[in-house]
Amino acid sequence: MTIHLDTNLLVEVGLSGSLLRADLISWLRNGNHVASSTIAWSEFCNGPIEKKQLKAAELAVDHRILDFTKPMAEMASVLYNKSGRRRGSHSDCMIAACAIISNSPLCTLNTRDFERFIPFGLRLHSF
Repeated sequence: MTIHLDTNLLVEVGLSGSLLRADLISWLRNGNHVASSTIAWSEFCNGPIEKKQLKAAELAVDHRILDFTKPMAEMASVLYNKSGRRRGSHSDCMIAACAIISNSPLCTLNTRDFERFIPFGLRLHSF
């Protein structure tokens, strides 16, 4: 199975001693995969991050950073409009749209920000 990582999970991957990081590594060792949208990757790269964190995230996603496509853009607009047009929420709409269009669950520490997209096809995953 492939899951999409939200920005906060990309950060966790590079934090030594993170329990979530340990769970994620175990999950990957069982043959599962993770991916990220270019939107979440951009937020992650905004930092601040250390080179070690960047390298760990790159290894985890193994070059599965998905381009933001026209269908994703259209889905993000649907999510934005149907979830109340909240100021500052457009990037969450884009991240959710990537997961929905890719038919992959999204893993995030901010489930509250993404639960409103479940009626539109978003599946959430936790470790």
